[in-house]
Amino acid sequence: MAEGFIPPHGGYQKLMSYQKAEIVYDATVYFCDRFIDRRSRTHDQMVQAARSGKQNIVEGSMASGTSKETEIKLTNVARASLEELLEDYRDFLRVRKLPIWDKNDPQAQAVRKLGCRGNVTYGTYATYVEQGGSEIAANAIICLIHQANYLLDQQIRSLEQAFLKEGGLRERMTRARLNERKKIRP
Repeated sequence: MAEGFIPPHGGYQKLMSYQKAEIVYDATVYFCDRFIDRRSRTHDQMVQAARSGKQNIVEGSMASGTSKETEIKLTNVARASLEELLEDYRDFLRVRKLPIWDKNDPQAQAVRKLGCRGNVTYGTYATYVEQGGSEIAANAIICLIHQANYLLDQQIRSLEQAFLKEGGLRERMTRARLNERKKIRP
C-alpha cells in the first residue's frame, strides 16, 4: 500500500514566523490594555488583528498536509493581518504626534538585535512594552511586526517553491497510485 502522499504537517510552534507572531500578540494585548480604552473598538481590532496573525499561521500549518493552497492562503492572511496591525500602531503614534522610529534609529536597532538571539520570547522584549511609555512600546512592537512580516514573506516564497516542485495533494495521490500500480504489474 502506498504511503506518504500526505506529508508531515503541523509543527507550527517551531516556525520562527509563529514564534514572532506570538510575541506580537502578547505585546499587543499588553499594549492595548495599558494604552487604549478597553471599551474602544480600536482595542478590540488591534488585539484581533494580532490574534489573526498568529492563529492563521497555526491553521495554515495544520492544513498543509492536505492543501498547500490553503496553507499559502492562510499564511497570506496572517501576513495581511499583521500589516493591518502595523498600520494601527503607526496611526496610534501619528495621531498623538509621536515619532515613528526609522529602521536605523539606535532604539530600533537595539530592538531588532534582540531578535537575533536564540529562544526569543515575549519576555525578551517586555521591558520595552511594559516599562517604556507608549512611544517606546508602540515603536518596539512595530519593529517586531516588521520582523514577523519579513519571516512570513520568506515563508510564503518557500511555500510557493515547494508547491511548484511537489504539487498539491491530488498530484501526490496520483503519483502514489501510479507507483502502487507499477508494483502490482509484472
